[in-house]
Amino acid sequence: MRLRNRRSFSKPEVMIIPMIDIMFFLLVFFMLSTLYMVNIKTVPVNMPKTENAEMQARVNYLVTIKKDGSLYLEDKRITEKDLLAQAQKAKQQNPNFAVVIRADKDMNYDQLMGLLDKLKGAGITRFGLASDAK
Repeated sequence: MRLRNRRSFSKPEVMIIPMIDIMFFLLVFFMLSTLYMVNIKTVPVNMPKTENAEMQARVNYLVTIKKDGSLYLEDKRITEKDLLAQAQKAKQQNPNFAVVIRADKDMNYDQLMGLLDKLKGAGITRFGLASDAK
């Protein structure tokens, strides 16, 4: 049996560079995955498709109008009168208040224009119309 010299053994080394690479990869992975986990409270609606729409990050009210004309504030049904009152109150507290409307593509255009007119009459001046990407 052959004995080894204790001095011939090298000390174990901790390679920190690969660990930093792995930690950076995990950080990027979790950052990107959380971007797709954002839960937007909305009611499903068949919106028109567009190619050149812009994404707005700062939205105060997300209003959905279904084909039958029913209104939803995020995922809760609301009457037009209550929506206008709440929007007017919110506008007084925040001068940059904005409303984005998600309207069904088959709904009556008069209903959409009527709502926009009433919101404008309530003092809301920032609007957006949502669409799906093609």
